[in-house]
Amino acid sequence: MEHKSLFDNEIKIIKSNLNKDSRGFFSEIYNKKTFVNLNIKDNFVQDNISFSNVKWTLRGLHFQEPPYGQSKFIRVVRGKILDVVVDLRKNSQTYGKFKVFEITDKNFDCIYIPKYFAHGYCTLVNNTEVNYKVSNYYSKKHEKTILWNDKKLSIPWNIENNKAIISKKDKNGILFKDFKSPY
Repeated sequence: MEHKSLFDNEIKIIKSNLNKDSRGFFSEIYNKKTFVNLNIKDNFVQDNISFSNVKWTLRGLHFQEPPYGQSKFIRVVRGKILDVVVDLRKNSQTYGKFKVFEITDKNFDCIYIPKYFAHGYCTLVNNTEVNYKVSNYYSKKHEKTILWNDKKLSIPWNIENNKAIISKKDKNGILFKDFKSPY
């Protein structure tokens, strides 16, 4: 497994080695030793799956406040997503800045996102399936959503003709200016 680090070495893009033969392929997706070598100390406690049957389905920008903050390790099993992370660390030089990644079932990239980043993604094709590990259990009381189209953030989602499919909860996210960072 290879990696590239971004945002002060906090966000990590991890490339899995793909071993192909006439039967298909094999790839190691997660290895605790690799994570330790990358200085990732999270203990992942839960695996989640998200399936979106329609292109332009947008989920996010989500995070959980302490003590239920969740680091995430995300992988696209089928399809393609535009993945977005926003730095929530109030004393960081990149506070309120975002990074955008395209992750597909073809490039086998995975992304590690620490608990002090908001996360969201938009599906770029129909029938997209995303698996992710999280380092803490879900707490409805601690769950927060930053408005996906907040003008202060100006994230370039590039959604065709404003066709985003968004949950009621995500449509009612808070503005970044109203966000009080616990990190």
